[in-house]
Formats: sequence, C-alpha cells, structure tokens
Amino acid sequence: MSDRKKFLWIILAFLFFYFLPGDHPRVQGAAIESIAMLHEYARQHVLLCLIPAFFIAGAISVFVSQQAVMKYLGGKAKKVVAYTVAAISGTILAVCSCTVLPLFAGIYSRGAGIGPASAFLYSGPAINVLAIILTARVLGIEMGVARAIGAISFSVIIGLLMAFLFRKDEAIRQQGFAELPVGEATRSLWQTTWTMASMVIFLVFANWAAPKIDSGIWAGIYSTKWVIATLGLLSTLFAAKKWFSQDELTEWLNATWGYGLQVFPLLFLGVLFAGFLLGRPGYEALIPSRYIAALVGGNSIAANFFASVAGAFMYFATLTEVPILQGLMGAGMGKGPALALLLAGPALSLPNMLVIQNIMGTKKTVVYVSLVVCLSTFAGIIYGAFF
Repeated sequence: MSDRKKFLWIILAFLFFYFLPGDHPRVQGAAIESIAMLHEYARQHVLLCLIPAFFIAGAISVFVSQQAVMKYLGGKAKKVVAYTVAAISGTILAVCSCTVLPLFAGIYSRGAGIGPASAFLYSGPAINVLAIILTARVLGIEMGVARAIGAISFSVIIGLLMAFLFRKDEAIRQQGFAELPVGEATRSLWQTTWTMASMVIFLVFANWAAPKIDSGIWAGIYSTKWVIATLGLLSTLFAAKKWFSQDELTEWLNATWGYGLQVFPLLFLGVLFAGFLLGRPGYEALIPSRYIAALVGGNSIAANFFASVAGAFMYFATLTEVPILQGLMGAGMGKGPALALLLAGPALSLPNMLVIQNIMGTKKTVVYVSLVVCLSTFAGIIYGAFF
C-alpha cells in the first residue's frame, strides 16, 4: 500500500471517530458487541480452524509442486477437471468464509487459474453438506434443495465468469508461472498426499459441529470427532518427522507464518467492524435487526438484493446461518430473500472481502463479490416466485 493510501485511511479513520457519537447508547452497545464478536471469533475459530488452515496453505505453497497445481487448476487445465477439482475440494473442506482464505491464497499463489480458484473460494463455505441437510430439516426440503443446486452451480458459474472477464490478465499471469523452473521432487506423490490429507482430516473433524438431533450418522461422526481428529494430527506429525528435512520444515513454518501475517490483521479488523455494524446473532448492534427484517419481506428485486448484500457483509460461522434465517423468516422475511441470503452469506463476509482484496486486488474482488450478490439475488427472485 502506498503512503498516499495509508494517509487516506488515516484521515478516514480520524473523521469516523471524530464525528462518532460516542455517548449514544446504541453506539456504546455496538462497541461492546464488536469486542464480544471478536472475543467469540478468537475462541471458536482461531486455534482449531484458522491456524490449521494456515499450515495447510503453507504446505501447499512449499510441498505441492507448481506443475501439479497448474495441471489440475491452472489456466490451461481442462475445464471439466479444473472446476470439478475446485468444487469437490471446497465441498470436502466445508469451511467458513474466513478459514477458506489461506487455502485460497495457497493454490492461487501456486498457479491456480482465477476461474478454478474462485470456484474453490465460493464452494468451500457455500457447499457444506451438513449445512444443506440442516437447511432442509429446519427451513423445509424445498429450501435445502434450492440451496444445494444454487451453491453447486454458482461455484462453477462464478469461476467461469471470472476466468472470462480476466482472461487477458490471466494469460500474462499464467505465462509467468509457466516460465518458472521445474523443481526436482524430493519425495513420492503419495507421501505428500498423505501429509495433506492428514491435515485436512484434522481441520474437518476438529471443527465438526454438533448436530441438532442426537441420533443418525452425523451424531455418530460427532461422537468420534476427537478420535478421528487426533489420528489426523498424529499422522501429520509422523509424516513431518519421517519424510521432510529440517530445511523443508523450516520453509513450511515460514510460509505458514507469512500467510498468518497477511490474513490475521485484516480478518480481525473486519470482524470488529462487522460486529460494530451488525452484531452477533440475537444481539443488537449499530444497525437494528428489525430494519433488516422489514427490508427483506416479500419477493421484490429490492428485498432480494438487500438480503444478498446484507448476507455478503455479515459474518456467519459454520451452520449459524440456518437459525438466523429461521428467526428472520419468523419476523416476516420472504422465502426468496432467505435463499438469497443463504447463497451469499456463508460464502462472503466483510473480513473475507478485505483479505481477498489483499490477495488478488481490488478489481477482481469487486467483480467476485458483485457476481455472488447478483447471482444470489436472481436465484432468490426465481425461488420466491415459485415458492
């Protein structure tokens, strides 16, 4: 960031706090809610969610060859292969909009095309099998099916549109990756795959959310989550000790540290600001929740668009979007806007946007966010018209 931009941000921050009515009860409540949201985020999402994701991202950037990423996710990869790999990878991880960021940064920096990388960025938080099942149980089978169809199709559509809109920039970027020297493999593919899979198993099962019912397959998995997560962690430690040199481990730690420094400051700043404006589910902040509920009634274009925008800026921890929607629908929210928020909310958040901008630039971020919002609005209108 240039000194001029830094100075501009300083001026804006000064003006914001200078004119902020600090003695107003709602502002004071919003400030408390902002700190409470960051406190909750730090306790629930950093140690078992973000930090493992940083280690996976660091491993991708150090141990996964440039050629492997470009073969399956690069600009010249077959579209069917690239977008299938991106969507499936995101589905398996089933992470929130912030945890997916270091993973996205990892594959993007290793040569993944903007299209497959964007598909992965959307699919990770949006295509969550457990969340879709919970949606069907709580909000109705039609909503669950509509969410599943919308999320899967959106990941591919958004990726294809990003690749088309930035095809010239991508051609230059991909040429730069193609000219990089080919590194010599230091271990077999299965050893690298084993290590990555072990870390993914720990990430997924350590963050496996409690199901709403105490029986069934999801409850069975939840009851053994720490056993499976511990096995994943032990497997990772074994692989690191057995198959990697000290220099490689040091490089891995340095890459992990670099991603942490890149993501954490913007992420925490975004959580603070989102908490100040919107608060946590069930708590009031600067913007009263009744205003949001009043604006998303019916099935107008404005209601669906507002639901998409509101969802895009709010932060949803994994599975929390369903009870939030249940409350909003009880307050008069239309079914179309509810689906629009479901498709935009989990995939985006204000913290998410700030970090994406730092990774791929303002222009690409604006286009990506706009595509998510517009497609979610369109899907909400269509769904609301029939249901």
